[in-house]
Amino acid sequence: MGFENTELMQAAKAVLLLATKHGCEGASANATKEREVNTQWRDGKVEKVSDAISKSISLGLYVDGKYGAMSTSDLRPAALEKFVADSVSLVRALARDPHRKLPDPALYANRSEVDLEIFDPEIANMTPDMRIARTKALEEAARSVPGSDKIVSVTTSVGDSTYESFRVTTNGFEGGQRFTAIWTEAETAVKDADGRRPEDWSSAAVRFAKDLPPDAETGKDATTRALAKLGAKKIGSGTMPIIVEARAAGTLLRHLIGPMSGGALQQKESFFEGQLGKQVASKQLSLVDEPLLKRGLASRPFDGEGMSTKQRVLIEKGILKSFLLDVYYASKLGVAATTGRTSNLVVAPGTKSLAALTKDMKNGILVTSFLGGNSNSTTGVFSLGLSGYHIVNGEKKEPISEMNLSGKHIDFWSKLVGAADDPYRYSPLRSPSLMFDGASIAGK
Repeated sequence: MGFENTELMQAAKAVLLLATKHGCEGASANATKEREVNTQWRDGKVEKVSDAISKSISLGLYVDGKYGAMSTSDLRPAALEKFVADSVSLVRALARDPHRKLPDPALYANRSEVDLEIFDPEIANMTPDMRIARTKALEEAARSVPGSDKIVSVTTSVGDSTYESFRVTTNGFEGGQRFTAIWTEAETAVKDADGRRPEDWSSAAVRFAKDLPPDAETGKDATTRALAKLGAKKIGSGTMPIIVEARAAGTLLRHLIGPMSGGALQQKESFFEGQLGKQVASKQLSLVDEPLLKRGLASRPFDGEGMSTKQRVLIEKGILKSFLLDVYYASKLGVAATTGRTSNLVVAPGTKSLAALTKDMKNGILVTSFLGGNSNSTTGVFSLGLSGYHIVNGEKKEPISEMNLSGKHIDFWSKLVGAADDPYRYSPLRSPSLMFDGASIAGK
């Protein structure tokens, strides 16, 4: 059954019994406790410190063919009694919806019992002084880079969270989990000759504190990236090869997987409608959801509905293999439920370094970040602002900014021609740097 917090387990079970007592045919209860600590340092002094602990119970109620979801942060027994009674009364006033139901209990089976290594007990031993020391070290590193006289401001932060939950349903699910996360970040703003103030950042997020990169590495990287933007300008528009750096590729992936959701499909707002089993990208793209990845930032033995998780191939060599379907939308679509959202999304890496891939590209753009933009889930048309470098003869030349990448997702992803060996480790979106041929770029 996994980790169990006795207090949370008892609260969730108590609420479930109350729901049954008040006439619910079915119910789910999820009790959670979370602590999040953030320390922010700016230009030589503490700017903000927060340390918050929250507890809550969320309740899903199935009454007379009707459904409602409510939550409360008041876990006192008397308060819970009133909360459940009021919640049931509210649900009785709603319209019927035959598609609202708990998962088939068969979907709770075969839950992984492997230790996913997502809880670090050492994080609880961190003190305020330790956190402040790290923020100071991040700033010192950021200001140690040659050219630091151009720095306008440096902001650094250290944060960590500990999350515990216990879920129980009237049709047989029980499960608890706990996990930690810790992150560091540095952001540097510099002054350009024309008065602009370009800025950039570097950060890392992991499950275990010892997996963080050295603060010196993170701080220096933020300033190096900011200084590299000095003098950035537009280059000419055209159709050209691009490489999207690993940490920026997550933006593209978020826009790509959004229309795989059951909601988008059922509401006819997905460009993937009717594409299952068809080629939707280059054969270079394989996209796998990996919920059981050790120390993964989104690893989980079961999803938000209690369904046991497993590896799921979304795209295999460019062919669309699966959608993201929770119980509700799967029922509306008349298909089997999978899971409603991704966990760790992994793009298969290549064998070449980013430097080698850049040399292969010869002439084009290395995209280091996307700035704003939009993506239409129905048509697949997207337009994203970008910054990065002009690549000439395989080498970085002048920095570029205020340019746009645009296209239609299926067309764009069909132009994927290569991937580097550098998957980004500090996000649930584990993509390497990706190279595309013939991308549409708008500049001057």
